[in-house]
Amino acid sequence: MAKALDGVKILDFTHVQSGPTCTQLLAWFGADVMKVERPGVGDITRGQLQDVPNVDSLYFTMLNHNKRSITIDARNPKGKEVLEAMVKTCDVMVENFAPGALDRMGFTWEHIQSLNPRMILASIKGFGPGPYEDCKVYENVAQCAGGAASTTGFDDGPPLVTGAQIGDSGTGLHLALGIVTALFQRNTTGRGQRVTVAMQDGVLNLCRVKLRDQQRLAHGPLTEYPQYPHGEFGDAVPRAGNASGGGQPGWILKCKGWETDPNAYIYFITQAPVWGAICDVIGKPEWKTDPDYATPKARLPRLKEIFDTIERWTMTQTKFEAMDILNKYDVPCGPILSMKELADEHSLRSTGTVVEVDHPTRGRYLSVGNPIKLSDSISEVKRSPLLGEHTDEILRQVLKFDETKMAEIKASGAVGGVTRAAVE
Repeated sequence: MAKALDGVKILDFTHVQSGPTCTQLLAWFGADVMKVERPGVGDITRGQLQDVPNVDSLYFTMLNHNKRSITIDARNPKGKEVLEAMVKTCDVMVENFAPGALDRMGFTWEHIQSLNPRMILASIKGFGPGPYEDCKVYENVAQCAGGAASTTGFDDGPPLVTGAQIGDSGTGLHLALGIVTALFQRNTTGRGQRVTVAMQDGVLNLCRVKLRDQQRLAHGPLTEYPQYPHGEFGDAVPRAGNASGGGQPGWILKCKGWETDPNAYIYFITQAPVWGAICDVIGKPEWKTDPDYATPKARLPRLKEIFDTIERWTMTQTKFEAMDILNKYDVPCGPILSMKELADEHSLRSTGTVVEVDHPTRGRYLSVGNPIKLSDSISEVKRSPLLGEHTDEILRQVLKFDETKMAEIKASGAVGGVTRAAVE
């Protein structure tokens, strides 16, 4: 079956996580992603957090599926010649270098346009125009600068970063949307364009409900936050613990086994339409008519007591038993699932959200698959490339270099040595 992005050629100048997240998603949808790496070195994540000596790390393999690798020394004149040929041939260039790095390599936007007016140049930077635009940014810095950390954690503790990579992977997802949008517009205009996403902007976009609450705060306390009614609200949105962040109060509650299992918890939402069912399940039918509990407004000052009472019931059930009971009454809830439980979840394997991949030097490993499902473009997760594995292939098949030209380029040292795959 054809893929959604068949025929789209991507010049992948990305490294670490934010950029590779973007280009991997495009590759899953069928784009031909050609990852450019330094000869003998490659993406720095190949050697980071290695669990098996002398093989590509899971950090690298899980971010570079379905791509081809070509090694090029951009400082070598012949290497620059190869890169310029790729710019002329490809549809999209994606990069997440430090500010100004691409210009210093000689690939200014003006030069790229002169080589290929249809080229889309997609970039990830830490900050947009402003006082910090020349600063380097990593995952946790983006979370802090984008508003996530200040609103995460409990009110009596420090700001916290989240385990979800909303700065790196979140920005990569935003960039992928920008790229496919630019490709669509090019069908009309015939022109390429620049696509940029700042990590700070991407995180803030994911924190929009907190920006909503910042404006609400000017008109009084945020009644759904656990600080209400006894705590004090300052002039900025406070940390809300496990509050749901919406109009339906929620909290994380202990379940049976919590004493020894750090994930024996459930998220429980006291949604107004099913309040009566909640009262019956937890053994508090009188709350349905008690004026102190019967309405959402009346319950707000008593949420701690209410959740303490609900927790006495959840502690008599495992998180999965509680789920089975509550789902019968359409009570919104969800178990706290560990990475081990997610890795072993059969339904995620069957949908391709979690996949097993074969690698010639690592062997089999577990990875995430494409979270976006298209009925007419089924994603297949293929292993990440070895360093420089497709150099010859790209020079010959994509750039159409003849054997004499290839020999000239190799003799110059512009593409380094080539690592071949083991027999698979």
